[in-house]
Amino acid sequence: MADALLKVSGLQAWYGESHILHGVDFEIGRGELVTLLGRNGAGKTTTLKSVMGIVEKRTGSVTFENGELVGQPSDVIARRGIAYCPEERGVFSSLNVDENLLLPPVVKPGGMLVEEIYGLFPNLLERRRSQGTKLSGGEQQMLAIGRILRTGATLLLLDEPTEGLAPVIVQRIGDILRQLKTRGFTILLVEQNFHFAATVADRHYVVEDGRVIDMIAAADVASSLGKLQSYLGV
Repeated sequence: MADALLKVSGLQAWYGESHILHGVDFEIGRGELVTLLGRNGAGKTTTLKSVMGIVEKRTGSVTFENGELVGQPSDVIARRGIAYCPEERGVFSSLNVDENLLLPPVVKPGGMLVEEIYGLFPNLLERRRSQGTKLSGGEQQMLAIGRILRTGATLLLLDEPTEGLAPVIVQRIGDILRQLKTRGFTILLVEQNFHFAATVADRHYVVEDGRVIDMIAAADVASSLGKLQSYLGV
């Protein structure tokens, strides 16, 4: 891919003695929304963390805007314009919505203003003085996504943003992701809910045993359902 914003080649990663990734390869073009699909334990979350530099050891190559990230600490990677939204959301329970939104530093120009974020997430505007502990699961997820939009990051790494959420909230998250894409964000999404992923993604990479074993374009999903079912067990 000539215009790849992110290119991952031969990526290996370890937690202590546990060798999790065994040579992951994939690319994302600027402005794409791409998913990593796979069963639990396949290495999807570790791939996100490895891109972000928050695993104990990694080798191989991760280039972002043609600059190598392997060997760089996570704070330097964040300042390059990559933001990670973890599965556990990381909302600070003792801070209200406004305070949570304002907590991360701006790392690059071009981040969204708080008013713009509230425009995307009107639920949060209504709850802006509420503490993190008072928010529903869906509101916490919206806050976790909204918080990284201030930073100026152009590549968003989102880990399981729909897990445990009601269908109406899942649909809202999908609407938000499509809006972010139209605003020029590039998104790498780890998602267990394939039916949701199929509504938002340009392409799907299938991860198995710490490797990418297939790539399926959105246009080919209907003709690849049997193969996807065997990969994902759905």
